[in-house]
Amino acid sequence: MNSESPWTGGRLGEHATAILAPNPGPMTLDGTNTWVLHVPGDDVAVVVDPGPLDEAHLQAVLTHVRDVGARVALTIATHWHHDHTESLERWSELTDAPIRGGGFGEALVDGERITLGSLRIDVIATPGHTADSVCLHLPDSGVLLTGDTVLGRGTTVVAHPDGALRPYLQSLTKLHQLATTRPTRLAPGHGPTHDDAAQVLAAYLSHRRDRLEQVRAALAAGDGAAPDVAQAVVERVYAATPRDVWLAAKASVQAQLEYLREEASQQV
Repeated sequence: MNSESPWTGGRLGEHATAILAPNPGPMTLDGTNTWVLHVPGDDVAVVVDPGPLDEAHLQAVLTHVRDVGARVALTIATHWHHDHTESLERWSELTDAPIRGGGFGEALVDGERITLGSLRIDVIATPGHTADSVCLHLPDSGVLLTGDTVLGRGTTVVAHPDGALRPYLQSLTKLHQLATTRPTRLAPGHGPTHDDAAQVLAAYLSHRRDRLEQVRAALAAGDGAAPDVAQAVVERVYAATPRDVWLAAKASVQAQLEYLREEASQQV
């Protein structure tokens, strides 16, 4: 899909459908994508990131699950942020299904294979956006659910201190390696889907390297001596970025500065 086109949710392959939550904004893009994972003919489904506490949205997800002849057998949260988890208490009441991830239920384990009915889900730990972020790979349909680790439009905030750039770069590299082994489609937590996940991940890695160089240049230009170094870097590097996301940009800059401090200490 064209990443500039309006995104309203929908199906990605045979096993994944996004129900778009009504919470658009600068950080959530078109809204949170609640993913319903289901193999046609099965009577069980997995729901990923039920999203904000909005009863109409939750009922829309339940209606979709019922329409495909299934019930919710498991709910997974890709990470703890409220736009993905705020509804979990109410969702648990509606479904009586176990919840895993985002600080709820049994912890998700890197490399774990979840099997429900004919559905197979591989868990990939991808810390960086948050410490607890995970991605989910559907090997039978070549779909990669990325939560907020990779978005369908724009780039992800790595918010210090919960977010950290070094593990984030490692996570992107791991996902890119997976996506280049065979055709893989991207199912993000916000924004539109993409047919070529490897291409998006390569662009993400390139963008992060470019930003790091821009931060290095800003520090060399004198921002390193500013009373508020992170703010000075934001004002220089993110000058063309809308100010309503500068607070998030500053959190990412703080993560970049921490990365550069670690890099410098290792060179001593």
